[in-house]
Amino acid sequence: MTGSIAAHSIVEPSRVTKRIAGALVILYALVSMVPLVWIVLTGFKTPPDSISYPPKILFEPSLEGYVNLFTTRTRQTPDFIATLPPAETWYGRLVRSRNMVIAGPSKYIPRYINSLIIGFGSTFLAVALGTLAAYGFSRFKVPLKDDLLFFILSTRMMPPIAVAIPIYLMYRELGLTDTKLGMILLYTAVNVSLAVWLLKGFIDEIPREYEEAAMIDGYTRLQAFRKVVLPQAATGIAATAIFCLIFAWNEYAFAVLLTSGDAQTTPPFIPFIIGEGGQDWPAVAAGTTLFLIPIVVFTILLRKHLLRGITFGAMRR
Repeated sequence: MTGSIAAHSIVEPSRVTKRIAGALVILYALVSMVPLVWIVLTGFKTPPDSISYPPKILFEPSLEGYVNLFTTRTRQTPDFIATLPPAETWYGRLVRSRNMVIAGPSKYIPRYINSLIIGFGSTFLAVALGTLAAYGFSRFKVPLKDDLLFFILSTRMMPPIAVAIPIYLMYRELGLTDTKLGMILLYTAVNVSLAVWLLKGFIDEIPREYEEAAMIDGYTRLQAFRKVVLPQAATGIAATAIFCLIFAWNEYAFAVLLTSGDAQTTPPFIPFIIGEGGQDWPAVAAGTTLFLIPIVVFTILLRKHLLRGITFGAMRR
C-alpha cells in the first residue's frame, strides 16, 4: 500500500456548517416564540388595542385584561356611577373608567385549581402505575406479553372524540360526570399506555445484574426495585411525567363533554370569556398566559431529565 486513509468515527463539521446550523436553530426558536410572545403582549393591551388593525406593537400597557379575567362586571350609567362612593382599589377605578362596576369574582381561579388537581393527580397515578407495569413487562415472563403491550398501545390509537360519547354514558351511570375523581381516573387511563411504553424502554436499559447483586446482598425484590431500579429510571420517569402532564393539562374534548361546573378545567373555560361586545381578547390572552406557567415551570425543573430521557439512553450494558 502506498498510503493509508485515517478513519474517524465522528466527522467534525466545518465552521460554515456550524454557522448554518446555528442560524437555523435561532430562526426556528424565533418563529416558535412569536405566538407565545404575542399572547403575553396581548394580555397587557386594552380591548381596543387588541383588535386594532394593523396590529399594534407599541402600546401603552394596561392590566385591564387581568382585571377582566378575575372579575365579573356589570355596565352602569354614568349617573349611577357618580352616586357611588369612590373606588378603594386601583382595579375598581379601572373598571369605573369603563362605566362598569365589579359584581364579583370570576370562575377562572376555581377552574385553574381544578386543572392543577386533575392534571398533577392523573400524572402521578399514570406514572406510578406505568412504572410498575413497565417493570413487570421488562423483568418477568408475562404470558402474551407482546399482545398485551399492543393492546395497551391500541388504546391511544383512537381520537378522544371517538370514545367520548360511550365514556359520557358510562360516567353518567356511575355518577362520575363533572367530578374531579372521574377526570383523574379518565386521564390516568389514557396516559397509562404512554407511560408503560416509555418506561419499559428505560427499564430495559438498566442491567439486571444490579438487581441480582442487591438481592444476593439480602434485598427483597421490592427493595431492589425501590432502591436500585427507581433511581436509575429517574430520567425516564421525569420525561414520562412531562408528557403525561402536557396531555392532561391541555386536554379539551373530554373536559368539554364531561364537565360543566364543579370539575371544569381551564381549557374549556378560556374560550368563553366574554367581554363587552364579544370576545374579551386581553382577558383570554391573560388567562392563556397564566395557564402556561405551571407547564413551563414543571418542564424547566425537569429539563435535564427530559433532554436525556428523549434519547432513551438511561443506561446501557
